[in-house]
Formats: sequence, structure tokens, C-alpha cells
Amino acid sequence: MSREYDVIVIGAGLMGSAISLELSRAGRSVCCVDSGGAVGAGSTSSSSAIIRFNYSTYDSVLLAWEAAHRWKNFTSYLGTEDPNGMVSYIPTGCLALDTPGDNRPQVSALFTEIGIPFEDLDGDQIQSMFPALAKGDFYPPRVVEDPQFADEPTSDIGGYYTPEGGFIDDPMMAARNLMYAAVELGTKVRLGSKVVEVRRQASQHESGSHVVGVTLETGEEINAAVVVNAAGPSSGLINQMAGVDAEMRIGHRPLRQEVHVLEAPESWTPESGCLVSDPGVGIYFRPGLAGTVLIGSSEPQCDELQWIDDPNDYSDTPTPDWFERQVLRAARRLPDLRIPLAPVGLAALYDASDDWVPFYDKSNLGGYYMACGTSGNQFKNAPMVGTFIRALVEAAESGQDHDHDPVSVTGDLTGREINLAAFSRLRQRSSTTNSVLG
Repeated sequence: MSREYDVIVIGAGLMGSAISLELSRAGRSVCCVDSGGAVGAGSTSSSSAIIRFNYSTYDSVLLAWEAAHRWKNFTSYLGTEDPNGMVSYIPTGCLALDTPGDNRPQVSALFTEIGIPFEDLDGDQIQSMFPALAKGDFYPPRVVEDPQFADEPTSDIGGYYTPEGGFIDDPMMAARNLMYAAVELGTKVRLGSKVVEVRRQASQHESGSHVVGVTLETGEEINAAVVVNAAGPSSGLINQMAGVDAEMRIGHRPLRQEVHVLEAPESWTPESGCLVSDPGVGIYFRPGLAGTVLIGSSEPQCDELQWIDDPNDYSDTPTPDWFERQVLRAARRLPDLRIPLAPVGLAALYDASDDWVPFYDKSNLGGYYMACGTSGNQFKNAPMVGTFIRALVEAAESGQDHDHDPVSVTGDLTGREINLAAFSRLRQRSSTTNSVLG
């Protein structure tokens, strides 16, 4: 038994849902398949769902800024309202604290060029705005066992504050909102459907091969001339099935991460606190809803990264070791934090690229596209990523070779062009660090 569609999207998380919506808007028949049991139930559901703009390249900063304004006007962007509930954008602001040799001057210049509001702050100004935060520079991040872990700060510390940073209140619902809009436009969703083969055949009119569909674990074949890999931590396996992994200059693989959720101090609510990036202690934290604070790692050099060979075989339970190191680091900056005796939180996977920059790209296999390598920091960009993949598909159908004549997307808000070559599988390795902030 086989079914015919114009497009198959592999993955019903946030990215797959956004891509399904935009390709359905383009008038294509779309089937979105996912091995899980619910839309957004995979790595999307574990996202910190952070909205921030502090990237080190023009295209990445512009992308985050454009995407944020789709989140702020989400119902308008969707063109419909999900009767099961809609997510909200919680604008807490984002405070990025300094570290030696960081990219603050570069980021500030990009903010100024694009028109993103921000404030440069010294230590006294930070203390005045957020008295709950401890003053001083704790750099470098240290393991808890280090004799210098509890040393007093060496000097004052500054940073910069972007008032429009924040978070989305329910990451899983965000995916469901996007998919609801896609389904209204005709997208078919196949849950519990594991892809075991990406099928191809020799192209009739040109050299090379072209994708023709996928085969599910049940043996069922779904046919389409376009396949989009948005499979999150499993996307590397899908790229291997498609035979496109060897052509990529930058690799990607699953990385296990823990995020811990604690009772927030009364001084750190969405109204009184903000999203804080503190690379000096190797963590980020933000106020949550219902009196919580969420704490995650920015992957400091002193911590060994937890690479996973099989995305279907890892522990999703937080461990005492990671819990202790992350919450004790957070307590250095947020001293009123009350630390429970047992780990509270979750563990999930990033699909991390070697340079922490995503792939939004075509491939040498005709009709095969990818939205992967999102490295734990691309949730915020999903409403724009659907537009990216739609633009890539439309360009390829009209004969444009993105590898030599890169596709650009014009932002609705700024009218500026985002060059998708910045997210190419063939790019030279970016100079970004392994420091991730949701």
C-alpha cells in the first residue's frame, strides 16, 4: 500500500510543524510523519523556549529578531486560533553578563545596525535593576569540587540588556498550535510512524538521484517528490538513510542535556526577574510560571559534553551530579535560590552541529531538504524556519541552484534579507563557541 503527497516532512516537533504549515500555505499536499505519539512530544517539549537575539553573525541576529515578532503576533501569523489553547510570549527581557574576550562589541554593533533595543550596563546599574542578583565576576566556570568554586568574585561585572527577550510559556503547545494551522490547510499527520528508509531513484533528466518517498517500519510506503528532514535528535540517522551525510562539511550528533526547575525566590518572578546568560559560571536561568525558575547549562569548558550514539537509547532522568553542579552555579548569581535535596527537572537531547549553527538547506539528493543541527538554540526561530524551507523548495523547483546562487528570505518586520547560505551544509565552520543559551 502506498500514498502520494507533494511533500513528506519527517518530524512533528516545532520545526516540522512550522515547515508543514508553510508548505501547506504554498498549496502543496503535505504528510508529516513522526515516530512519537503526539505533536511536539519529543525534544520540543523539553525546550527552554527562550527568545533572545545575542548571536555573533548578522544573519542569525536578524533571523531571531524577525522570528520574535512572529511569536509576539502568533495568532495573526498562524491565521487561525487553536481552540485547545494558544501559547503566550512572556517578555522578561534578557541580561547577558560579560566574560573576558566575549563578543559583546560585535553583538552590540549588530543590534545597532538592525535596530534592536538594548542597554549597556555596569555592575551598579545591573544591581539597581535586579537587586536579587549577586554582584561580581565569577569567571571562569569551575566544577563544584574545585577548591576555588566558592571564591569571592574577582571584580565587578557588566553586561547588556535586551528588553524584548523572554520565553514562550508552553513549548509543546507551540508545536501543536503550528500543526493545528497546518492541518486546517490540509496537512496530514501520521504519528507512531517510524521512517526506516528514504527511497530514491536515478533522475530521468539529469545526473544524480532524486528522492521518491519514505518507507515506514510497518512496510508502508509514502511517496513524494520532496522530503524534509526535521527529525531533531534523529535527523543524523535520517541523513544517513538518505545518503547525504558524507557531503556535509559540518557534522551533527545528539547531545544529552539537563534542565532543572526549582521553586523561584520571591524576588525572581516574570515581573521582577529576567532571562540571565551568565557564562562566568556556565549557566543560564529564567523565571518560569507558577513560581519556578528554570536553570540550564551553557556548556562551559570545565564540563565534559554528553554525546549520545543512539538517540533512542539515553536516560531522560536528571542526575544528582548534573543537578548539583548547575543549581550551585546558579546560586552563586542568585543567592536566594533554595536548593532541594533531590534533582527536579528533565533530560533530553539536542541535535548539535559541530559549530552550533543549524542546517537549513537542500542536499545533493534531488528533492531532499534538511532543517536540523539546531543545537538547542533554535526554538525561537521556528516561525521563520518554515519560511526558509518553503523558499528553498520553491527556488529548487524553479531551477535555482542554492549552492551557487544562494536563496535569501526578506523579513516581514525589517524588510532586510537573510542569506540562507549562512546555514548551508557546505559552509566553512563557524567561529562560534560551544556556549548555548536556549
